[in-house]
Amino acid sequence: MTKPQRRRRRQRSTFLEAAYICPSCGEEIIVPVDLSQGSFQEYVEDCPVCCCPNVITVEMDEHFDDQLQVMVRPE
Repeated sequence: MTKPQRRRRRQRSTFLEAAYICPSCGEEIIVPVDLSQGSFQEYVEDCPVCCCPNVITVEMDEHFDDQLQVMVRPE
């Protein structure tokens, strides 16, 4: 008698990385994007290089096909 095989469902990562250019210092900044928070996200985050606050807006397509649009503006 053989043991029934269990199928493992491949789970998709809930995080992606996105990049933006800081409008204050011009450095490229990599930020994690949490897909579980929805297809539209907006938050304020300080630049890790120059410490200026930036409003980061992330938009994803409705099927989360790993296509992100990241926009940034100074706060």
